[in-house]
Amino acid sequence: MSILVEGFTAVTQYIRNLRGGSQPILAQASDGLLYVVKFTNNLQGPNLPFNESMGSELYRACGLAGPSWKPLLVTDAFLDQNPDCWMQTTEGRLRPDSGLCFGSRFLGGNGIRLLEILPGTSFKRIRNSKSFWLAWLIDICAGHADNRQALFLEDANGGLEAFFVDHGHLFGGPKGDLQKHFQASRYLDPRIYQSVTSSFLLDVQRVIGSLDADQLWQRMQELPDSWKTPSAVRGFNQCLRTLSTSRLLQSVLDTIVNSIPRKNDCEDSRQQCRRTPTASVLWLGIQAAWSKWHHVASRAGRPDCA
Repeated sequence: MSILVEGFTAVTQYIRNLRGGSQPILAQASDGLLYVVKFTNNLQGPNLPFNESMGSELYRACGLAGPSWKPLLVTDAFLDQNPDCWMQTTEGRLRPDSGLCFGSRFLGGNGIRLLEILPGTSFKRIRNSKSFWLAWLIDICAGHADNRQALFLEDANGGLEAFFVDHGHLFGGPKGDLQKHFQASRYLDPRIYQSVTSSFLLDVQRVIGSLDADQLWQRMQELPDSWKTPSAVRGFNQCLRTLSTSRLLQSVLDTIVNSIPRKNDCEDSRQQCRRTPTASVLWLGIQAAWSKWHHVASRAGRPDCA
């Protein structure tokens, strides 16, 4: 354990428990910063640290706002000294595993106004509201099995910036075994999806098209070995394959845009905007891509990221 302490930031001070199925805690680390800490043996599933970390990396690679993260070292001494951070189960308290856990920088504190739920009238104050379209597209391609979560930071002028958080249900969920309808990964209040132009949709496609899959794969390789479960790696690999398939991306984008009632300024691309692929075709297309990849990967005995 002493070798790990030399190479990683350690959790030093327990602050309080936080809400959520994974039962995270707020803690201070040896770098003096506050983190949302999620344990490896959390109650949701073993893929959670992988999903959170690579979901954060994927969102950042697409230019979407989110808190920074790092592996944090939780020592046996910290756990013994802070029994309040132990997880609650129906059979009593569960001691978290020591070792490396996922740590996400805490966005609040120091007088920062951080909002989790907004009334619909406040959506117009969000400066990066169009990012929710890109986030939804990524979530579908990444097999997100839960509603998109976001926090909103308010500035001195009353403006809001959305930060995307909680990626634990990406890549098939915390256990890697979930498959949901494409609307399952939408932000709960559809009013946040404001009208967009055809030029914006082209920009979204350009963002995805510029992704460096090799760089993301390398970042995945750098994760702690214990985080890289077979099902999480498979789900991540399939996500990269889906994001690199332009025809499938176009189908996903068309479907989500047409699933939200709106007045969209189509400008000179009105005919393109009238295309309405069905949700069932979208979902079957992704499922078919997954099945084809899974067959090839199973025969090879390992995931192959081209």
